[in-house]
Amino acid sequence: MSENSSELINEYKDQIRILRQEVAELQDAGKSKDSANKRCLQKLEHTNEDLEKANKKIKELENKLNKVEDTDD
Repeated sequence: MSENSSELINEYKDQIRILRQEVAELQDAGKSKDSANKRCLQKLEHTNEDLEKANKKIKELENKLNKVEDTDD
């Protein structure tokens, strides 16, 4: 094998190493993003539950208020 061939092979090996590192970094970033999305979804679900509970309580209080107003008339 000539010196040029060895240089080319070494250059390709370096490029492959760099690409593997970049792939690993992208995979890690993807996993981090997935985790962040999961946390956000859970937070949204809990917030939605809290909103539903608050709306139910408001309805109950409105009904009580209407009953009190009806008895005062």
